[in-house]
Parts: sequence; structure tokens; C-alpha cells
Amino acid sequence: MFPSDIETAAGRVVAKLRTAGFKVATAESCTGGLIAGAITSVAGSSDVFDQGFVTYADTAKTAMIGVDAGLIEAKGAVSAEVGRAMAEGALKTAAADVAVAVTGIAGPGGAMPGKPVGLVFIALASRKSPTHVQRFEFSDIGREGVRLATVREALKLLERAGE
Repeated sequence: MFPSDIETAAGRVVAKLRTAGFKVATAESCTGGLIAGAITSVAGSSDVFDQGFVTYADTAKTAMIGVDAGLIEAKGAVSAEVGRAMAEGALKTAAADVAVAVTGIAGPGGAMPGKPVGLVFIALASRKSPTHVQRFEFSDIGREGVRLATVREALKLLERAGE
């Protein structure tokens, strides 16, 4: 179902999180659950995967993981601040040790001044360290290209969280 590099990366994430004794949660917007899908495609992922939130709509971000609606209105759903709030909200809501969140513009539409197609924010929240947010500009590589590139980068962050 996933490209082989994503399957391999997801396997490494599961192994590292298992060794660390960590549970993970995901909060996904532009990837629509692909990160959770990649992780749970690995046999034995139930040892590390707690739950996933697909918060595609802004109202879902607020209702499911407590992202402040005023923050979304002020900064926009695709922002470092909302990505951070998504990761921290997922961590607070789930029984997990780490949470990864993604918000971005996969395209082909949705671009606005300062926010091009391919702009994605990935945040990693942990009970043991400060939340880390990264900005990526994948450019307009097609909707699936942006979504898969986002999954790859999110898995890299999760793999480091398990070290």
C-alpha cells in the first residue's frame, strides 16, 4: 500500500518506540490518516500506537484535540502555532508519550499569499521534552507527492523521538 521506503521507515519507528517503551498518537490534517496508516501497517504496531486523530476540518481540530478556534482564526490552520497546538492537544488527549501532528497545503488549490502549495508544518510533542515544530516547503509536487513527503518527514521525527 505504501512505497517501500515508507514501510521501512514505519518499521524502524515501531521498533524504536517499542525499545523506548513509548506510545504514539497522531493528529493529521493534510495527510488524512496516512501517518497512522503507515505505522499500523507494521505487524506489532499495537505495542506502540495509541490512537490517531484525523482533524481535517478546523472544527475537528477544536473538538477532538482542543486547538483554540481563536488561534486558528488568527494564525490560520496551516501555521507553526496550530501544528504545535495539534501535537500538544493530541498528547494531552491520548494515552501516549509522543505525538506527531501535521498541517499543510497539499494542493492543487488552497494556496494563499505566504502559504504556497506544498507548505507543511510538522510538530512533535513529547512528555519528556519541549515541542518541536518544523516547516517544510515541498513545492507543488502534486497532492500525493506532498502527502507522502509529509509522511516521510513525520516518520523521521518519530524515529528520533524513540532514540
